[in-house]
Amino acid sequence: MRLPDSAHTARPWLIHALASDFRLEDVWALPTPGGPDDLRRLVRQMTSGDGRFSGATRGLFALRWKLGRLLGWDRPGSGLGVRVRTLRDRLPADLRDAPPGPGFRALPLTPVYLTDDEWAAEVANRTVHAVMHIGWVPDGAGGHRGQMAVLVKPNGRFGAAYMAVIRPFRHLLVDPALMRMIGRAWQNRADNVPAGQPDRAGADIPGSGPGRRPSARPVTRQRSRRAS
Repeated sequence: MRLPDSAHTARPWLIHALASDFRLEDVWALPTPGGPDDLRRLVRQMTSGDGRFSGATRGLFALRWKLGRLLGWDRPGSGLGVRVRTLRDRLPADLRDAPPGPGFRALPLTPVYLTDDEWAAEVANRTVHAVMHIGWVPDGAGGHRGQMAVLVKPNGRFGAAYMAVIRPFRHLLVDPALMRMIGRAWQNRADNVPAGQPDRAGADIPGSGPGRRPSARPVTRQRSRRAS
């Protein structure tokens, strides 16, 4: 379900300071009901590629990658660390030195940081520098759920035109299919955890297990510093 922009902008996320020069593209509620400490479970699920897109959505992704190869949109010289600097360079020192979370198996996204209640990953090419932000928020009914925001920084007029062209396809096909995929995978894992046993998904994420879990609270206090 799409949410109003305020569902993202009204929360005290670190990402606001890191990506103040990005535009908020959209916000979605994720069908991932859980407890207050389940963000790492969602991170592991999303980076592992657990779930499958519909045939139509896979076709759209395949078309995008093919066009990218033909037109050079995704060449190494157009990505992170070359055309644009990674957002990790803007992090406060404590998070810059901490593990950002696991890498993706199936998507060209690079993790930026992970705290108790937020996680961000980024991608850059000739068209755009984009961020996927996952927050873990109260659901208003005594539980918690995930919330996904997409932030973009188009690369000039060409990037702005590209984003305008793909926006209807994202809103009508890609993002709803992604929400369904995330929800199915979340429910399947819940169904397969034996009764009385904790869900250990994501327990092996560096920096987020019992030994060390970077807290969002110290980060919030550091937000008054320049995040660059």
